[in-house]
Amino acid sequence: MGRNPCHRSLVPTPAVAERDLIRVVLPDAQPLPSPYAEADRRQAVEDLLAGNRFLPKGLGAGPFGVAIAVREGRLILDIRDEADAPLHALALALGPFRKLIKDYHLVVESHEKAVSEGGSEVRIQAIDMGRRGLHNEGATLLTERLDGRIEINFETARRLFTLVCALHQRI
Repeated sequence: MGRNPCHRSLVPTPAVAERDLIRVVLPDAQPLPSPYAEADRRQAVEDLLAGNRFLPKGLGAGPFGVAIAVREGRLILDIRDEADAPLHALALALGPFRKLIKDYHLVVESHEKAVSEGGSEVRIQAIDMGRRGLHNEGATLLTERLDGRIEINFETARRLFTLVCALHQRI
């Protein structure tokens, strides 16, 4: 499948991408509700692995693997070393993210509907701008919530927020 147009990078990719994360594992429950959502999730993982900044405090320089899950209203980041040995598990309450996640799903659904119905380019671009705005808010909130625990850059936070939203759909 081609590149998802919703994942345009706002910042040029450096010639040599930083890669602290070398593996991202998501639960293998069931597929997401639409091919669009599944493509969005897959692209977020690919982009995340292509370049990221992910430095958990007190765990050295990595590289790391991370298993990401949503359980009992919490985002679980199971951080592992290069050989897949457990290093640290971090749980974040999803309460502060709930409104953003709900709004994000509504905007993605609107975008998917507009594209499938052959909506005007202006309408689709407006919806996409709204989606990017929510993405930015989610990335900022995630960065704030991880402050002092895991150092991440803005693009890494955006991609992680996409995965949080994708996992939240499965509940």
